[in-house]
Amino acid sequence: MTEDKKQLRQQILLQQIELLLEEPSAPGLPDLLRDQRSSDIAEIVELVSNPERRTLFRALDRPMAAEVLEKVNEATRDEVFDLLEHTELKTIFSELDPDDAADLLAELPEQAAQQVLNSLDTEESAEILGLMQYSEDSAGGIMDPVVIAVPVHGTVAAAVEQIRAAEIDEDFYTVFVVEEDESFVGDVRLRSLLTRPADSPLGTLVDRDTITVYTDTDQEEVRNIFSKNDLIVVPVLDPQNRLVGRITADRVIEVAEEEAQEDLYTMAGTDADELDSFSAFHAARIRLTWILPCLLGTLVTAVVMKAFQTQLGATFASAVLFCPMVAAISGNTGLQTSAIVMSGLATGHLAALRFGQVFMREVRIAALVATSCGVLGAMVCAAFYHYGASAGSAPLFTLVFPLGLAMFFAIMVSTTLGLVLPFLFRSIGIDPAISSGPIVTTANDSISVTIYLTLALLLAR
Repeated sequence: MTEDKKQLRQQILLQQIELLLEEPSAPGLPDLLRDQRSSDIAEIVELVSNPERRTLFRALDRPMAAEVLEKVNEATRDEVFDLLEHTELKTIFSELDPDDAADLLAELPEQAAQQVLNSLDTEESAEILGLMQYSEDSAGGIMDPVVIAVPVHGTVAAAVEQIRAAEIDEDFYTVFVVEEDESFVGDVRLRSLLTRPADSPLGTLVDRDTITVYTDTDQEEVRNIFSKNDLIVVPVLDPQNRLVGRITADRVIEVAEEEAQEDLYTMAGTDADELDSFSAFHAARIRLTWILPCLLGTLVTAVVMKAFQTQLGATFASAVLFCPMVAAISGNTGLQTSAIVMSGLATGHLAALRFGQVFMREVRIAALVATSCGVLGAMVCAAFYHYGASAGSAPLFTLVFPLGLAMFFAIMVSTTLGLVLPFLFRSIGIDPAISSGPIVTTANDSISVTIYLTLALLLAR
């Protein structure tokens, strides 16, 4: 019901905005937008035309415009960049946090990004450039460089005074403690600062077992660290153990969504880059990059079947009817295995990181599934054969028995691929999700059909 109310509220807001946009100067639009959530406005910006988007952004105050620009999808944001003038981009980027500004600048053309950087304050521009040197998928790329750090040799009173003087808009629950050279020592909870005497040395309150990450830590590993330890914030250190930033739980939620989307797109045989543009040609080009190799893969399967056609003779016409069954069942079982393995690898589950343990478990499961499917497949083939649908001149034995065996071996091979390939790809730095993509699925079709027809040929002789 809550979702229905939200949709109704969105529809009403959209209608109100569309009515105001019909007027040349859109009177009343700034007042209407001022009381709305940035997430609601972002959804509407994605629905309206480019001229209306421009009017909307001009009606927003600078902080709200920055929030909306950050929350729209990449394709919409790319068009908004083209709609806004340089001075408008400058004012919007000046309202963004350095980490968000670095992410959005990476989406701009190099020349436009440099113009925006040159127009910002020297200190702010330096912070953003410092973040852009890190990989976008690393802790350094997603961290917020604005932190409150107090010296370990100070007192509670000095730390509280430093907090009061700090210009930071984000909520925080701990204060980081550093040495004079900025090397990280630990953190102190705000509760300790509020409950201890003002002259208490900070060194006696520091938690020196604070969980930390380094600038080159992969964002997926950062997400797993947050999940396993129920963290709200984690400090980010450079290779010299100096404090350079922090990552908060809300940023990790965004990372988790990004990682899940990337895996989903990869498994479907496409790429998140197709969302960078509304162009159908752009999306089609990306999808064809994956589909064309699959077309070649199916050609391999056709070549295999053609080679067996002359060898099997009259039996081929009957045997070929069951090739889709073997390919589909074995392919799905392999996909099930790879999905389980990838889920464990993505979440950092310890059991999934132990290949031997996972191998023994999945092989036992695959053996049971393969035996069941082999028997059932043979029974289906026998029934189909008995009622004359595929009898031809082929003996019963040359179809039923090969199908059962082929189903068993094809499932075992497919399961092995689904298990081994994610580990292999991960070890050489390739996204394990590719192992469930259309390329590997197509390869499995060729393998399973080859197994089936080979067994049929051996028994036909």
